Amino acid sequence: MNLRRIKFFPNLTICCLSLIMMTEPMAMGLRSFVALPVEKNGGVIRLFYQRATDTDMFATSAAYGLSAEQTLLLGLSYLSSGENNRRGDTSLLYRHIFWKDDSLAGTNRLGFLGGVIIPEDKDQKVTPQAGLVFTHFKDRYEIDFDTLYQASTKNRPANARYDLSWQYRLSPAVRPDWGLATELNSVLELNGNWSEGNNTTHQITAGLQWVSAEWIIEGGLVKDLNNQYELRSVLSTRFHF
Repeated sequence: MNLRRIKFFPNLTICCLSLIMMTEPMAMGLRSFVALPVEKNGGVIRLFYQRATDTDMFATSAAYGLSAEQTLLLGLSYLSSGENNRRGDTSLLYRHIFWKDDSLAGTNRLGFLGGVIIPEDKDQKVTPQAGLVFTHFKDRYEIDFDTLYQASTKNRPANARYDLSWQYRLSPAVRPDWGLATELNSVLELNGNWSEGNNTTHQITAGLQWVSAEWIIEGGLVKDLNNQYELRSVLSTRFHF
């Protein structure tokens, strides 16, 4: 038996696995945190700021990878409106990727979201929430879709939202064979939110992402397509460890 052939196949396997890992998407939508893949024992912290006409929002999100398919997501927010400043509700989510199809060119993933909203108002009850998240990543572009529903509780109407995001790598046109290069992505999104008793507000979001190996800075503009037709700006940064 040829000993060189025996050594070749393990090396080929390691090489292929390394290439697949290099195709892991680092980009994600500007308005949603749930689509970003997190490796086992890996973590991500995101600082997010939204500037609006009446109310500014500061949010901190964190993700921890229990495994390659299971992730815990935490979201905290702070709202500022003139002299009325207050903490927002806390979101806890568990994400389970129950189907994925990885290749050297990209990946397809479908996952379940489940968790609770812990209200800042002590008179409110804990609210269950559930949804789905899907990612399609290939070559220079990525598509993320997520939808999340929050049930109604005492004095709190039911809520739902969706995010459809398309990201395209502007630079570099071709990734290096080895290592990670700094990337610039364009982002275009269709977002929507609904609250029981009100019409759904649809929005369009456009922005840019600067992606490095360990941290990302991103920002854009958000325009309401109906209802108040408000224009907002968003800015965030993410740290991967």
